[in-house]
Amino acid sequence: MTSPAHNVAAEHLLAVEQVSCVYGGFKAVDSVSFSLQPSELLGIAGTNGAGKSTLFAAIAGQQRASTGTIVFNGTDLTRLEPYQRARLGLVRTFQIPREFKSLTVHENLLAGAPNKEGEQLFAALVNTRARQQRERELSEKADEVLEFLNLSKVRNVPALNLSGGQKKLVELGRVLMLEPRCILLDEPFAGVNPVLIDQLSEHIVTLNQRGIAFVLIEHHLQALKKLAKRLIVMDRGSILAQGDPQSVLDDPQVQLAYMGGVA
Repeated sequence: MTSPAHNVAAEHLLAVEQVSCVYGGFKAVDSVSFSLQPSELLGIAGTNGAGKSTLFAAIAGQQRASTGTIVFNGTDLTRLEPYQRARLGLVRTFQIPREFKSLTVHENLLAGAPNKEGEQLFAALVNTRARQQRERELSEKADEVLEFLNLSKVRNVPALNLSGGQKKLVELGRVLMLEPRCILLDEPFAGVNPVLIDQLSEHIVTLNQRGIAFVLIEHHLQALKKLAKRLIVMDRGSILAQGDPQSVLDDPQVQLAYMGGVA
């Protein structure tokens, strides 16, 4: 049973409060707190080992936070599994895409669709027409997502044969099938050519304008600075600086952490 969040956390779409992740005596994430407003686009940067991906895993549920609370849309996520968080509208992608290699692009998106038939299991078993209608609706929805992501031309191509950038788009398409309220993007531009970086950035902006909130982890700081309205920089598990992107990147502590400049 989930518990309602307290009023302060409920004011935000996502509230991360004093979250730590400890492995043995090592704190990969150390008392991190931040909040996200509905439809906000927030960037998180930091050098390797800063704790960014561990923080993402704690928010999405792949990693249990050692201490602290994570509240999404008024619901305490502490004891929820990743799939339960996804059902609430909080989803994530991964730095290395996890596509189903033997499935086509279209089939990959269908694999990410919510399984609502379980709510009407008996009807699905006895009513072939209802099941077929549901399959048609999901197929049409997947095609709409593919068209939006400019992937229609590779609809029937096995995901194994895609470029790195196309795989990132397929993973984004899969989470869009869940109709999310917030997407956690883990280094979406890593290994992606400049043309696809621009395309992916345009998709993110469009989705954000449609009301989906984003939190982006990214090493490609120039691309991140163009997208994010607010930037958090982490260092050794803690938040080093946060605010508007240019002010954060001009911060002497941030410059020092990146050893030679990031702007």
